[in-house]
Amino acid sequence: MSFTDQLVLWLHIGFAIFAIGPVTLAISSTPRYIRRREVPILRYLSRITVIFTAAALLVFVFGIILGQLDHDFSHPWLTVAMTLFVVAIVLLVLIIRDQRRAISTLAPAGVPQTAAAAAAEAGPADAADAAGLADAAGLADAANAAAAGAGAADPATAAAAGSTAGAAGGATLAEHVASVERGRIAAMGGIVNLIWLVILALMVWQP
Repeated sequence: MSFTDQLVLWLHIGFAIFAIGPVTLAISSTPRYIRRREVPILRYLSRITVIFTAAALLVFVFGIILGQLDHDFSHPWLTVAMTLFVVAIVLLVLIIRDQRRAISTLAPAGVPQTAAAAAAEAGPADAADAAGLADAAGLADAANAAAAGAGAADPATAAAAGSTAGAAGGATLAEHVASVERGRIAAMGGIVNLIWLVILALMVWQP
């Protein structure tokens, strides 16, 4: 084997190790954090999936170059491995789409963060301010509740109750959508992981 063949082979193996491993971990961890509603972690996992899916394409590119250098395209196992790799990439693209849908469902655009989330993401100097805002918001909510109780006979009370019911219904719908996306990601992630194992077996066995 020439130096060029060895270089391409090492690049192929190196990208397979450092790209496929992280993307597999990211897609396998996503359903758990959707269930926990950990939106910042989901955003991080989505970025990892995008970056390392792009890096995984280099595994495919160097595999094609290596096959051309060694004239291995006549072997059926290589064709099967390449086809499975393309299927895995397509599934990863669908997983990235579902990750983004789950994130947008759990944290819709335009909805402000809760005081607890803001305090978690803020620095130590801002945490006290966030806690103070939370206390002020709690006092305001208590005052509003008292006012609503005093004016229970007012028609505005019925409108407020309807608004609360609508918000609860929206939260239930968001939970349902997130649950659907979690199931889809778990199913497609399992298929992708199985494909990686089959490709590895083909690379080692080479029937």
